[in-house]
Amino acid sequence: MKTIIITDSSCDIPKDFLEENNIPVIPFHFYLKGKDYEDDFGKTISYEDFYHELRNGEMATTAQITPYTYENYFKKYVDEGYSIIYIGLSSALSESYNHSIMAKNTILSENPEADITVIDSKSASIGQGLLVREANKMLKDGKSKEDIVDWLEKNKLKVNHWFTVDSLDHLRRGGRLSATSAIVGTMLNVKPILIVDNDGKLVPAQKVRGRKKAIRVLMEELKDRGINIEEQTIYIVHGDCIEDAEYLKNMIMEELNVKDVIINCLGPVIGTHTGPGLLAIVFIGQNREL
Repeated sequence: MKTIIITDSSCDIPKDFLEENNIPVIPFHFYLKGKDYEDDFGKTISYEDFYHELRNGEMATTAQITPYTYENYFKKYVDEGYSIIYIGLSSALSESYNHSIMAKNTILSENPEADITVIDSKSASIGQGLLVREANKMLKDGKSKEDIVDWLEKNKLKVNHWFTVDSLDHLRRGGRLSATSAIVGTMLNVKPILIVDNDGKLVPAQKVRGRKKAIRVLMEELKDRGINIEEQTIYIVHGDCIEDAEYLKNMIMEELNVKDVIINCLGPVIGTHTGPGLLAIVFIGQNREL
C-alpha cells in the first residue's frame, strides 16, 4: 500500500515545498476583525497584513480543526488506497490532535482495513514542519511506513524549539501561558526566552535584557544542544521580523558549519498567540528540556 504524509497548516513549511512533494495540508481557521479566514499560507491575507493588524491592536483568534474535517481528509486518501501518516500540532497546544483521533476511530469503525497513523508531534510551527520534512525525505528514499513512524516517535522529543518574543501578552491572553508564567519581571527591555517542553507545552526558559542578547541566546543553545549540526538544516521562523531572522542566519553561517539554514514566516496559527516579533530557531538536539 502506498503511503502519504498529511499535516496541518501550523507546520509553517513553504507552500511550494508542500505542493511539490504532494503533502496535503489540513487548514486551521482564524478570525480577525470579525472575518473568518482559512489559513492558506498568506494567499487570502498576507503575513505582512496579518501582523500589521496585530501591531495596530487587533486581536486574532484561532479555531480547532473539527473531527468532521479530519474525517473528510482522511477518508479521501483511504478511498484512494493510501496508508496515512498524519503529523499534527502538539496536543498540549490544541484539541485538534484529539479530534484527529476521533476521526480516525470513526473511519476504522466503518472500514477496519483503513491504515491511519496519527502522530502527536509535541511540536509547533517549523518544529512540526521539521518532522514533516524528515518524514517526506524518508518516504522519498523508499523507507517503509513502519520505519518512518518509528523514526518520528523516537526523535520527536529531540526537536528543539528556542524562541524569543517581544512580549508575553499574546501568549497570556490566548491561554498558552498562565498569568504567573507570563510574569518575567519589570526591568526595562527584558526579553523572554521560551521553549517547547517534552509535553509539547510552551514554557519560559529564561529572561535576558535586550533583543540582540536574546538572539544570541538562541544561537548559543544551537551550539550547546545541537547534534551533528554539520549534517543538519537549521530552521528559523519569524513573526514579521525578517531583519532579525537574517541576522540570526548570518550568525549561524559565520560561526557554525551547518548544512543549510531555512527562514520562513510564522503563520497565523501560532502567530495569533505569540504576536509580532517572534523569532525562533529549531533543530535536532540531545534534549529539549532545560
